[in-house]
Amino acid sequence: MKNLDRRHFLKKTSLSAAAISILPNTLSAQRERPSGATYMGDFAATKLEVVRAAFIGVGARGGDHLKFLAALPNTEVVAICDIYEDLVKQKVGWVREVSDENRHRNIAEYSGDEDQWRHMLKDVRPDIVFIATNWHNHAPMAIEAMNMGAHAFVEVPIAVRLQEMWDIVDTSERTKKHCMMLENVNYSRDELMFLNMCRQGVVGDILHGEAAYIHELRWQMKEEERGTGSWRTHHYAKRNGNLYPTHGLGPVAQYMSLGRGADSFKSLVSFSTPAVGRERYAEANYPKAHKWNQLEYNGGDLNTSIIKTKLGKTVMVQWDETSPRPYSRLNLVQGTKGTLAGFPTRVALEGGVEGITKDHHSWVQGEQLQALYEKYDHPLYKRLNQAAKGSGHGGMDGIMVYRIVECLQKGQPLDQNVYEGCFWSAVAPLSERSVASEGAPQPFPDFTRGNWKNTKPLSIIN
Repeated sequence: MKNLDRRHFLKKTSLSAAAISILPNTLSAQRERPSGATYMGDFAATKLEVVRAAFIGVGARGGDHLKFLAALPNTEVVAICDIYEDLVKQKVGWVREVSDENRHRNIAEYSGDEDQWRHMLKDVRPDIVFIATNWHNHAPMAIEAMNMGAHAFVEVPIAVRLQEMWDIVDTSERTKKHCMMLENVNYSRDELMFLNMCRQGVVGDILHGEAAYIHELRWQMKEEERGTGSWRTHHYAKRNGNLYPTHGLGPVAQYMSLGRGADSFKSLVSFSTPAVGRERYAEANYPKAHKWNQLEYNGGDLNTSIIKTKLGKTVMVQWDETSPRPYSRLNLVQGTKGTLAGFPTRVALEGGVEGITKDHHSWVQGEQLQALYEKYDHPLYKRLNQAAKGSGHGGMDGIMVYRIVECLQKGQPLDQNVYEGCFWSAVAPLSERSVASEGAPQPFPDFTRGNWKNTKPLSIIN
């Protein structure tokens, strides 16, 4: 097993000017809105009495979304597509389990060829499409879905490259179709409660946030030919930056109303540690000739990025899927009157929390939090918690899918718009460019083209 000597360190942390030059020089280029396009920030589509849904990719994530949606009233699963036929057959069975004999009777099945999803869109013409495939397929599938007349719901990240994000925005605005990134963490109980507390002014004027995706996932490398690890491992090897920012950033950005109203994303700086953990894991667990030992792992084990907003506020975003440490999204928001923080959930307020603490030098945490849940639990969580029980990630997945269907059936704006999905996902390519240029600041594209100033902050939905 290699030691982290100077030569190895330089090899793992340096990028030459030639390597930097391969990055597109249009990464942050602004685009004019094409004539006839519609700004989608607060867009409400025509009501859908029955939501006809198709699914592309029905492994762990797509399969869970499919099963929950199929049980909701006034929905119809019209098509399922996956490379693997056994997954398609299995998920058809799941739909049958949660529906009565009068629903979901004509599910078109597509598998095998990698272009079967295109045939599905042409044949079936669904109202909405859920996309849960490898990251590189997210943008082309979402764009084609919208072009074929469907609203697109895309697993995180919404895209890998900024050019793709612009293409998604342009397509959404031209077709007047939603493209929402499925950021489920925004529907977690604590994140919803923090949003409610921020909207009620409990922490005062927000100055700073901290977000993360710290989740040791080296075990995914066991998925060598099929599954997430079979393609995600290559991202760790080839890319050096903050590759998975949205689970932590999405909620914090909505607390701070970034891209909605008074403030938005301005610039980002980013630094990565040396790349050590993945290579050592491969050496310890696989033969020397194994394909995981043939990769050059360039992505640092931990990345720290700092976002500066247009009003000068800051957000730290960390990413680490390699190091042996407990899971955390940080989920911290700091204001002039106090701080809300996660992992563990805790609250400190100036003057203390009535009946619990006397000042901001002590956290309210553990069993003491029950009083805060009773006072500040988000009304959406209180309304949908029971309905979402049993869905993925402690119910947050179910609340998200329920809200998507509810908004489409009522003709209401979605809780997350296309621009938010792009802003949050843009951290990945921007961080890669910043890391490659020794931490140089990278400007955020304004995917709203200035319209964020007139976009309503996300309200507290009942």
